[in-house]
Amino acid sequence: MTLSALDFRGQPAVHLALPGGAACTVALHGAHLLSWTTADGVERIYLSPEARFDGRSAIRGGVPICWPQFNQRGALPKHGFARNLPWTVEPTAAGGRPGTLVLSLRDGPATRALWPHAFQAHLTLTLAPRSLRIALAIDNIGGETLSFAAALHSYLRVDDVVQARLEGLQGANRWDAVRDDRHVESASSPVFGSEFDSVYVAPARPLRLVQPSGTLEIAQSASCTETVVWNPGPVLSAKLDDMPDDGWRHMLCVEAARIDEAVQLAPGAQWQGWQQLTVA
Repeated sequence: MTLSALDFRGQPAVHLALPGGAACTVALHGAHLLSWTTADGVERIYLSPEARFDGRSAIRGGVPICWPQFNQRGALPKHGFARNLPWTVEPTAAGGRPGTLVLSLRDGPATRALWPHAFQAHLTLTLAPRSLRIALAIDNIGGETLSFAAALHSYLRVDDVVQARLEGLQGANRWDAVRDDRHVESASSPVFGSEFDSVYVAPARPLRLVQPSGTLEIAQSASCTETVVWNPGPVLSAKLDDMPDDGWRHMLCVEAARIDEAVQLAPGAQWQGWQQLTVA
């Protein structure tokens, strides 16, 4: 494998490539996955062409890390602070495993000004010719229990979301955030085309994102008890200044999340959540 540093739209990033052609690019700002291409050269991640790369703002698209807060469910900035701070590439990034990249974030003045707790966070990306595993680990290195939420906010690239099918959610408990309605999902696949924002109790089996061009299998750890599905639709997409008006057609967020019941992490303990994307 090859690991190299590069400049991505003016910001530092790292690029991991396998001999067969699979590759991923990660910004140090937020340990934010920007690109994942499989061995066939197909880009699997949506990154807005109008995303801001100023080293301060959250990046629209890719895979933002939402931690230690999800959305605005708490007193911290939206989705917490992990996605807006610089992370460090671990010098032993390979960790003895081919295709592995590790980045880390530790508490410091910037985090303690918002959240007065000691922690060590690691993001591990494991790349294979047809798959990518993204794992977030949190270590409590302080003396008190940590309470937090987390999500891997994956923007998946689609040819046209109106034609895409997300299979595997039928029968799952669903909170429709657009209509503030709770019910059991009855459809074999949600219908996309207007604003869609729902939190599902995560099914035990992987989901399948089915398109005319192929299928992506989406699995997540049992520690991520919810799956969030989001698409802004045409009206909201037109209001987002860091996304093209038609950007909603080419992305679908399918997120591995732990939000409804906060993690309670004892001193000295570790929590890990992961999402694995595999081309079927």
